[in-house]
Amino acid sequence: MKDVTYYGNKELLKLHKTAFLASRTIPPEMVLRCYDWAAADHGRNKCIIGGFSSKLEKDVLHFLKRTEAPIILVLARKLYKEIPEELKDLLAQNRLLIVSSSNTVRQSQASAFARNRYICEMADEIIFVGITEKSSLHRLKEQFREKCLDMLHRGQETM
Repeated sequence: MKDVTYYGNKELLKLHKTAFLASRTIPPEMVLRCYDWAAADHGRNKCIIGGFSSKLEKDVLHFLKRTEAPIILVLARKLYKEIPEELKDLLAQNRLLIVSSSNTVRQSQASAFARNRYICEMADEIIFVGITEKSSLHRLKEQFREKCLDMLHRGQETM
């Protein structure tokens, strides 16, 4: 990606990265499992990367902020002109890297897809939640199948 810009702790890029990508429509039984996963202790050596733009992804980010996990937030738009208040503590703790994967002012469907592809390429493993054949993430899940974790079949640490 040619227009990538960074703000925060670039050292997080060297850590093992687990991507969290969720569909906008999630089966209710998966929501609590996602919250439990996000609230678990991932430690400081395992970074969570995502766009955190769907409702569930935003909720997961909320729970991750309460842990010690480093976080890479990838935007599908330009970097913020002003950092949101809820992210300032993470930056101060060196636990956050904000990545802009686009130079557009607002997120679009195309920039979101490009952002999600970038996340999948950067991740060592990927958790896809609520993906159906109609989901915009389905193609990425198929393409990056070798990196996918499945909570329903492998246990509590994955989804």
